[in-house]
Amino acid sequence: MKVGDILEHFLSRADWVDRGQTVDRVIAGDPEADVDRCIVTWMPSLKALRHAVERGARLVVCHEPTFWNHRDKPLADDAEYEEKRSYIERHGLTIVRNHDCWDRWPEIGIPWAWARFLGMAGRPQAVGANGYQHRYDIEPVPLGDFARRVAERCATLGEPAVQVTGDLDRPVSKIGVGTGCGCGIAAYRAMGCDCSIVCDDGSCYWSEIQRAEDVGHPVIRVNHGTSEEPGMATLAEYIDANVAGLRAEHLPHGSTFRLVGRVMGGELS
Repeated sequence: MKVGDILEHFLSRADWVDRGQTVDRVIAGDPEADVDRCIVTWMPSLKALRHAVERGARLVVCHEPTFWNHRDKPLADDAEYEEKRSYIERHGLTIVRNHDCWDRWPEIGIPWAWARFLGMAGRPQAVGANGYQHRYDIEPVPLGDFARRVAERCATLGEPAVQVTGDLDRPVSKIGVGTGCGCGIAAYRAMGCDCSIVCDDGSCYWSEIQRAEDVGHPVIRVNHGTSEEPGMATLAEYIDANVAGLRAEHLPHGSTFRLVGRVMGGELS
């Protein structure tokens, strides 16, 4: 299958994507190249690209930028940019970005995969106007217990503790879950959520989170990579099942950070 046909498979099915504005494109390499396998990974880091080379895969399908800016614009007079670009060219790698399509892909895209990973069953009770934010209703549970439940699941992705603001004894039952950094707390509150799960790339403490704390709206914050890893697994599964002639290998990224500290009473301190 040609690289360009793989990209077209997704764009042709994503009527919410503006082709003139989308970041979903061939970031590096030849759109006419023939490929039969790919590495699917959240962030096309040099570590991930080296893995692709070691595995003999010429195509990397990623979700986030290759060159550290959202639109993957060339960086003039930047030695680190040139080094990474040179590595990609030297090893004949092609990189396809699947961001705008997969962020809203029905049923299995980023927000749906994240919700199911966290144990939210069924369809969301509400969907935000931008399509990226969902509300799931659960049985009432104290915030502290719910946050621990989230942390237990995220531990499998390398993030065994989460950041929490709010009264840990306060019951929560209407949970805001969504797509990475496209999750504004104000929108969750407008959807009737009484707890928002956000990521560190999308919610700044002194603005949104502090405001939420001031008005008594609980927030759980995780790493961006953690929140979108389940969606990378479903992307690899989708490619295997629906893109003829292409096999996908999922390279997990998980949490970007490792927690270092002491444990007291079963919790980090």
